[in-house]
Amino acid sequence: MAETSFPHASSQDALEHGETLAPRFDVDGLIAAIATHADTGEVLMLAWMNAEALAKTLATGEAHYFSRSRNELWRKGATSGQIQLVAEARIDCDQDAVWLKVRPQGDGGACHTGARSCFYRLIEEDGRLKEAR
Repeated sequence: MAETSFPHASSQDALEHGETLAPRFDVDGLIAAIATHADTGEVLMLAWMNAEALAKTLATGEAHYFSRSRNELWRKGATSGQIQLVAEARIDCDQDAVWLKVRPQGDGGACHTGARSCFYRLIEEDGRLKEAR
């Protein structure tokens, strides 16, 4: 895996208000990434990025993630055709989460199950799951 590094913020103020991207990866070298549909605002998925995935996403304009189960970099849509073109990338206030506004390609799906969104089930009051409509 290629090593990619981002700078560290020099202070809390620089982290929260500065102009330097200084993502705070967790102890496993990962940062949460939320993808929403750029046109509808629909939440599509939550995935993880390492520094290489974030750097490739920013450099190519296509979403790249890190698969924890496969322990490898993953270009979204490489096999499914569900490529995510990044319209906008944001980072939260303390730079430990990424928000990608994307335009899904292919069949428009985002979930490995074939669903449009990974968040396709409702949690009922009794704790059971029900397909959202």
